[in-house]
Amino acid sequence: MESFEQGLGKHYLIELYSCKAGLLDDALLVEESLLKACELSGATIINSLFHQFAPQGVSGVVVIAESHFSIHTWPENGYAALDLFTCSPKLQVDLAIEMVEEAFECQKSEVKVVVRGEECLVDF
Repeated sequence: MESFEQGLGKHYLIELYSCKAGLLDDALLVEESLLKACELSGATIINSLFHQFAPQGVSGVVVIAESHFSIHTWPENGYAALDLFTCSPKLQVDLAIEMVEEAFECQKSEVKVVVRGEECLVDF
């Protein structure tokens, strides 16, 4: 696991492409997948809220003690946008990302990382 640069935490912007549409349009499956990803990462789950849109799409967030994990899906495009923000360098983010890639049968993914609170000069 990588260590944080100076700052308060890391914000992972996760883009999943060419996912199976039916998986992205099932609010219960999406919620279960994100909860499992949080558990695998070692996060402490506080609460979750998910919403099924009509005619399609799901948005949701899992609040974790270490910050949050959120998702917005576009089943018609086979696309999901996820955010994982953590203030803990101990979270196993790679396990969480692998889990959601598999859960949605993702064919391509991109992850960008942004260090948050850099000016606070907190060194982990």
